[in-house]
Amino acid sequence: MSIRHFLSLMDCTPAELNSLIRRGVELKDLRDRGVLYEPLRNRVLGMIFEKASTRTRLSFEAGMIQFGGQAIFLSPRDTQLGRGEPIADCARVMSRMVDGVMIRTFAHSTLTEFAAHSRVPVINGLSDDLHPCQLLADMQTYLEQRGTIAGKTVAWIGDGNNMCNTYIEAAEQFDFRLRIACPEGFEPKAAFLERAAGRVEIVRDPREAVAGAHLVSTDVWTSMGQEEDGERRLALFRPYQVDRALLDAADPGVLFLHCLPAHRGEEISEDLLDDPRARAWDQAENRLHAQKALLEFLIEHASHA
Repeated sequence: MSIRHFLSLMDCTPAELNSLIRRGVELKDLRDRGVLYEPLRNRVLGMIFEKASTRTRLSFEAGMIQFGGQAIFLSPRDTQLGRGEPIADCARVMSRMVDGVMIRTFAHSTLTEFAAHSRVPVINGLSDDLHPCQLLADMQTYLEQRGTIAGKTVAWIGDGNNMCNTYIEAAEQFDFRLRIACPEGFEPKAAFLERAAGRVEIVRDPREAVAGAHLVSTDVWTSMGQEEDGERRLALFRPYQVDRALLDAADPGVLFLHCLPAHRGEEISEDLLDDPRARAWDQAENRLHAQKALLEFLIEHASHA
């Protein structure tokens, strides 16, 4: 067996992804009941952060500790990558010392090159293209609150960014229909749209996107690295704010999710996270449980490879 990586939702089969989120629910229950479960005792996760993080660092670090293992945090100042060491060389050395590597980075090619030279599983903690760990948490949250998402309609409102790209992959893997409302020129990457043709629709009107939707999601309008374009984005995206009135146009049982951090008064109204249809806090917590399921799956699989 070869080493399994998780750089994209497409690295798993639909059955494996559904198994992971069900396992996340089970691990959450164990944690809530105070059951000690340490399948990764004496295992070490190396974590490389080229982008700042709150939820990603907390969830992976806490998850490894709860599993009986350890996590090592490495910022750009803590590795030779920041001084020009080739990615392949870093991967060859690091993967001889740890049992898995999580990378939060800019260029997706950093992940693919690292994985190509790694002896241990590599996990995408976020890249400019994709954020698959967040989608595991999102899908777990929907499963817990409403059951299966298969056959449902999901609306993405706002920028066609890495989260939007990952929702496109999720539409294919979890079998739902996706409507994306974004300004012209801010569509998701064409390659993702082409692969999911037939499941995904681009519209300009947010109300058209949310009509009858069972899940509505958004993200900040200006991502890390785009700050210089912030004022222009604020003006262009203003009509794409998600508020309570917009959710009223969705299915009566709609859930609203936001991967956080949220900019209240921008992509969401000031009061939206207080709406009973919003589940952002459950969603954030589920990063911990879904990623624990992922760590268990990848590292235990690697031990038998």
